[in-house]
Amino acid sequence: MENLTAPSPADATGGIDELLSYMDGPAEKPAAEPVAFEAPAPRLGMGSLMRKIPVTLTLELGSTRVSLEDLAHLSTDSVVELDALAGEPLTIKVNGVSIGKAVVVVSGENYGLKVVEISDLNLDSLAA
Repeated sequence: MENLTAPSPADATGGIDELLSYMDGPAEKPAAEPVAFEAPAPRLGMGSLMRKIPVTLTLELGSTRVSLEDLAHLSTDSVVELDALAGEPLTIKVNGVSIGKAVVVVSGENYGLKVVEISDLNLDSLAA
């Protein structure tokens, strides 16, 4: 069996002097410049800032789980039964998070919602 040895780092870099100078680092280290302490900028009132962030408000009628096969067979006259009871208040969601219950009303020519129950808003949970 042949005795193999790995080449030394000095052989790989071109000489022991280069290796030693690399290990020693630069001869002179630049002096660190003093850093002036700056006070943090004053915080803006998050209340007024938060009020301007747009969110998506939705009214959820209900939901159901269907197989892909059933989904593929949906047609114009198909009826899909949902998990909500007729006449029951609908769920109000903000960015997908439930915040209360409402009923549908007509407001002019549009549909609207009349809030019948609202929970405490946890703004951290509404992040998109």
